[in-house]
Amino acid sequence: MSRVAIDDDLWSAVGDPTRRRMLDLLLADGGGTATTLSDRLPVTRQAVAKHLSVLDRVGLVHGSLAGRERRYEVDETQLGRAVDQLASVGATWDARLNRIKRIAERIQRSQDG
Repeated sequence: MSRVAIDDDLWSAVGDPTRRRMLDLLLADGGGTATTLSDRLPVTRQAVAKHLSVLDRVGLVHGSLAGRERRYEVDETQLGRAVDQLASVGATWDARLNRIKRIAERIQRSQDG
C-alpha cells in the first residue's frame, strides 16, 4: 500500500457538498462562470463566487477572463491528486478495519472454543 501525502486544504475544499456539486457541473459542462453555476445551484451568485475562490486557491479550478466574468475549468491534474489521496485514505481505513475484524474473529473463536 503506497502512502500519499494528504493535503488538508484540498480536502477542506472538497469537503463541502456545494463545492463538490460545482466540480461535477464544471466537469460535465467543460467549465462555467459563477452566473451559469448559480443558475443550476440553490445558492446565490455571490456564494458561488466564494466557493469558486476556495476551489481556485487549492488549485482544483482555474479561472480566466471571459468578457465581464471569469470562466472556470477544473484542473484535472489537481483533481487526480485528490482522487489519489482519497484512494490512499480508503486503503488505510480498509487495512485498519480488516485488522479490527481479525481481532474480533480471534476473540469470538476463543470465546466459542
